[in-house]
Amino acid sequence: MTIFLILAPYGVYTFLLLVTSATVSVFAASAICLATIAVDVMRGRSVKILAAGSAMLFAGIGLYLAFAHPALSELAVKVSVDAGIFLISLGSMLVRRPFTLQYALEEVPAETAGMPGFLRANYTITAAWTAATLLMMAANVVLLYVPGLPIWSSLAIAFAARNSAIYFTKWYPEYRRIKDIAAAAALPNG
Repeated sequence: MTIFLILAPYGVYTFLLLVTSATVSVFAASAICLATIAVDVMRGRSVKILAAGSAMLFAGIGLYLAFAHPALSELAVKVSVDAGIFLISLGSMLVRRPFTLQYALEEVPAETAGMPGFLRANYTITAAWTAATLLMMAANVVLLYVPGLPIWSSLAIAFAARNSAIYFTKWYPEYRRIKDIAAAAALPNG
C-alpha cells in the first residue's frame, strides 16, 4: 500500500495532464506531495527525500510555466519532471541516503534494518527506480526530437519501466532475505 501512496502525486500528475493544463497538473502534484509530507509529520515519521524533492520540483516547474514560459510543450514538461525525479533518485544515492531507505526503515523490524545486506538492498532498489526514470525520460526525449513517433510508444515504455520497478521493489527484498538466510546457513557455525 505504501508504494501506491508514494506514487500518488505522479499518477495524479499524469492523469491531470490528459484532462487539463500542465500548470494545473504540476501544482496539483506538488500539493499532493505536500499532503503526504504533512501526513508523515503528523504520524511522527520523517520527511522523505523523494516527497520533499518532488514537491519542490513540481512547484518549480509550475512557477516556471505560470510566469516564465506558459507555452512550454507538454512533452517538454514531461522531460523536465522525469529529469528532476532522476536527479532526486540519483542524488539520494550520491549523498549516501538512497530514497528507499527512509521508507524501508519505517516498514521493517529493527533486526531486519540491522542486517548487513539491508543498505545494499536499498541501493539496489533505488538504482532500479533511477534506471526506470532514466528510461521514461529517454522515451520522452526521443518523442521530443522525433515528433513522428506515436505517443503510445513513450507511454508503453513508461508503463513497462514503472511497473518493472514496482515489481522489483516487491520482489527483491524477499529474494535478498532468502539469499541471506542461505548464506547464514552455509556458515560453519550456522
